[in-house]
Amino acid sequence: MLDHFPELNTERLRLIEITQFHLNDFYKLFSDERVARYYNIVPFEEEKDAQKYLDWFARRFKEKLGIRWGIALKGEEHIIGTLGFNHFQRHHRANVGFDLQFDFWNRGMITEALKAVMDFGFRDLEVNRIDAEVMRGNIASERVLLKLGFHREGVLRDWMYWNEKYYDMTMFSLLRGV
Repeated sequence: MLDHFPELNTERLRLIEITQFHLNDFYKLFSDERVARYYNIVPFEEEKDAQKYLDWFARRFKEKLGIRWGIALKGEEHIIGTLGFNHFQRHHRANVGFDLQFDFWNRGMITEALKAVMDFGFRDLEVNRIDAEVMRGNIASERVLLKLGFHREGVLRDWMYWNEKYYDMTMFSLLRGV
């Protein structure tokens, strides 16, 4: 399982391995407060902030604990967002997350990319359940998940502790074969 990093393709996008080449793209993505708002990070102020996350993604893949793709437009090498499984477990579950540069919001790109990642998870990782935790107020992400058939399971009260504050999260899930 996952002996090499798999590239996925959709009609408009390439889902590729995030490398050192993408450091500035990643910095640009998460230095934007609009993108970082519903992510449990403070907007990046320096490229070294982005480096920590790039290293974490690479380590998770190497240890076969998670996989995060960069989202590139077909014909481009720079990434405009990321998505993937923050972790997958022996219980045949995977937790998905995604983000996209503000300039590309509301164009159906996350829906398109997430569909390919879900297919990969069910087919290649043999997960039975894909779930997503969405911070309250993140209506755009909720719409994407519902559009792809995810089920809203409920609110996880004070589920996330970040920046010295507790946050409620809404849990969504999609089961293989449903």
